Amino acid sequence: MFKLAFSLLLISILAISISRKVRLASRYERAPKKLSTWNSLDKGIDPTEDQK
Repeated sequence: MFKLAFSLLLISILAISISRKVRLASRYERAPKKLSTWNSLDKGIDPTEDQK
């Protein structure tokens, strides 16, 4: 019983420390550098106004 509890504790500490070092969410939260027509529609900008 003690070995199981100790191993679960060790694995949870290891998983938490790895998840703090590796930040995968920042890759997906970046804003695009140039707004595409789809992104401008999401922000409420009409992309047809810029076309002449």
